[in-house]
Amino acid sequence: MSKPTTMRTHTCGDLGISDVGATVTLCGWVANFRDHGGLIFVDLRDRYGLTQCVFDPAIAPEAHTVAERVRSEWVLQVSGRIRPRPEGMINPKMTTGAIEIEATTLAVLNQSLTPPFEISAESDAGEDLRLKYRYLDLRRPPMRDALVARSRIAKAMRDFYDREGFIDVETPFLTKSTPEGARDFLVPSRVNPGMFFALPQSPQLFKQILMISGFDRYYQIVRCMRDEDLRADRQPEFTQLDVEMACVTAEDVIATTERMIAHVAKAALDLDVPLPMPRMTYDEAMLRYGKDAPDTRFEMLIRDVTALADETDFRVFKQVIQAGGVVRGLCAKGGARLTRKEIDDLTPFAATFGAKGVAWMKIDATGPTGPIAKFFNDDQRRRLLAEFDAGENDLLLFVADTIPVTCRSLAEIRLNVGRKLGLVDEAKFAFTWVVDFPMFDYDEQEKRYVSMHHPFTSPRDEDLDRLESDPLKVRAKAYDVVLNGTELGGGSIRIHRTDVQQRVFNLLGIQEADARVKFGFLLDALAYGAPPHGGIALGMDRCVMLLLGLKNIRDTIAFPKTQKAVCLMTNAPGPVDDRQLQELSIRLAPEVKAAQNAQK
Repeated sequence: MSKPTTMRTHTCGDLGISDVGATVTLCGWVANFRDHGGLIFVDLRDRYGLTQCVFDPAIAPEAHTVAERVRSEWVLQVSGRIRPRPEGMINPKMTTGAIEIEATTLAVLNQSLTPPFEISAESDAGEDLRLKYRYLDLRRPPMRDALVARSRIAKAMRDFYDREGFIDVETPFLTKSTPEGARDFLVPSRVNPGMFFALPQSPQLFKQILMISGFDRYYQIVRCMRDEDLRADRQPEFTQLDVEMACVTAEDVIATTERMIAHVAKAALDLDVPLPMPRMTYDEAMLRYGKDAPDTRFEMLIRDVTALADETDFRVFKQVIQAGGVVRGLCAKGGARLTRKEIDDLTPFAATFGAKGVAWMKIDATGPTGPIAKFFNDDQRRRLLAEFDAGENDLLLFVADTIPVTCRSLAEIRLNVGRKLGLVDEAKFAFTWVVDFPMFDYDEQEKRYVSMHHPFTSPRDEDLDRLESDPLKVRAKAYDVVLNGTELGGGSIRIHRTDVQQRVFNLLGIQEADARVKFGFLLDALAYGAPPHGGIALGMDRCVMLLLGLKNIRDTIAFPKTQKAVCLMTNAPGPVDDRQLQELSIRLAPEVKAAQNAQK
């Protein structure tokens, strides 16, 4: 499909055999140029593709003369006649590979410095260099394709929710700081000295207000900001699909989200997602997979063998159990083929997640063998094999420690060994819902209860009586959708009664006066006929990353930050002059000022 302007008739990905004989004009960058004994070949690139242009001195001597001096990434305007490529010269890897342009005119629209790295699909440039010259990196096909796919995914999301009767409402970017959870990015107010806005971590409170306002179906693809430590799948500013619905249960939100995911996968990427998606409880996920974002592409489930281990003569297991710990393990099918070094290397690997060691047995034709097999009698070995459904050539791996440590370490061992054995199907999309999350956790450092999700999540009705008496047993009306072991998004049914909200605040140590300061507007709104409501938020960047099979979330974002929250292209964040600070009634700490002066 051509996209004509006053400067071009077509794009570099439009043309094919059906266009032979037409006269066209293209604009683009020089991707490749080759001088073949008088004929000059230039591959012209734009975001739509490549087209080969041929400059023949016998046909267009002036254009040929100009073509002799072009270099990589120069911007050209080329006009000419489309002709089929000679026999044997067709390039099936290019959408335009069956044709070429016999150039008649050439205009250099702009020259370019020599790029600091090759503008190609397989560039070997380091990420820092790519981020510094992001405008060049975005010309590379993988980056171009990722952003195009992201745009299609966003459109498919909007199409779905528009069709389902949701309305797109913009919520404020300058709002009130509510320091619960991650750190806020603060914005000083010039007209209100000493006062600060916060950039939104989420539109959570505003979308609840919209439900109370009568807008029963809301969505927004919205930018959010959190001042937190970064990882490969985290950014200080990110985009999320934000959804809220009134007069619903968790089942309604889950079903709507499933339909949306299936629609987006099909519309944007031609992927079929079977519905309904599987579900498991939080407790099941932690027990069987060691984490609340389980990778269900392969089995190798974790088993608790504490009772059996306590019967054995293995002192290490018994000491851990006596101290209140557990013994858990997994069976790696075919894992006996791992070398002793590969198995031994699991111990330092597990140590990074807090484990003190990894015990193991291999299963051969005679039964379990290995360092700890001798501590199990024949009956215990038989029961152990039955528990894991283990057979010849399998490998049993064990960790003995506290429940959190065994969960963390075995979850990572499972993935590590699963990949070593080729058990993880990287092309598979395995969606899973995790439900029935605990409402609270206990922070040993701060000696207080904290929300597992956020303080506006509703407890399950049947657990309300436990709020004050046994809060750690209270389950939340919360749910996460997981893809291949990564959380895509999470949501919950919200508290819609002021009395329940205040009880939750009390448990979290947020006294009534403090709650009024932080959330007074929400508490006031809840008192004016708030309907039952709930929703979900999905990380847009993360969705794109996983659906496209990318490893780094930065490759889904046009202008991302580094892991130190820095933009290498613009050098943001940066200092501001004293006049700006004075206008904001801000004075830098002496040590910060000294450090800035030292860098000048």
